[in-house]
Amino acid sequence: MTESSKRRRKNSPGSLNRFLYPAFLDLSGKRCVLVGGGKVAERKSISLLRAGAEVVVISPTLSWGLQTLKEKGRITHIPRPYECGDISSAFLIIAATNSEKTNRQIAEDAQKLDKLLNVVDTPSLCSFIVPSVLSRGPLTIAISTGGASPALAKEIRKELQRLYGPEFSKHLKVLRDTRSKALKEITNKKERERFLKEVAVKVLRSKPHR
Repeated sequence: MTESSKRRRKNSPGSLNRFLYPAFLDLSGKRCVLVGGGKVAERKSISLLRAGAEVVVISPTLSWGLQTLKEKGRITHIPRPYECGDISSAFLIIAATNSEKTNRQIAEDAQKLDKLLNVVDTPSLCSFIVPSVLSRGPLTIAISTGGASPALAKEIRKELQRLYGPEFSKHLKVLRDTRSKALKEITNKKERERFLKEVAVKVLRSKPHR
């Protein structure tokens, strides 16, 4: 086996050894299709909406939460099972049905169209996976085990939640305001970087131990 074929095999879908490029996506105004209408789809929809996405849900039925979002005009609902062609104009797709057959069909269609796809709880069919996330205002920490152990990723997130409590949002607001002021008032780049580093370190050291 050649080196190039080894690399392709290592990074092929389904391989726990593949390297996944970490990135934060700007989904503002992007059409994101979510197939499934249960509680999992509901959670995914809320996250997509928070990111500013245009959310389309394809499912014969909706959970109470999704129905509420529909009534408020937050999501577009297509009340039927998935059909080929439903994802042709999508920027990103999430398959969250309870049908393995349907999820595999969505995965095949997404691969042909070269679309970003996440199949819930099936990393082997995904072109991207959703990490366990900790948010504290503008601070976002994403933890992933590459699909090896989502449970471990959640436990690590819980540890980080204890380290960085809700009060961290206020610290970040102060840091953001300080940086904005420093960019205007400290013209020397090295001095500015040294000053901002000192302020950031001071904030971290003042963080209460848990």
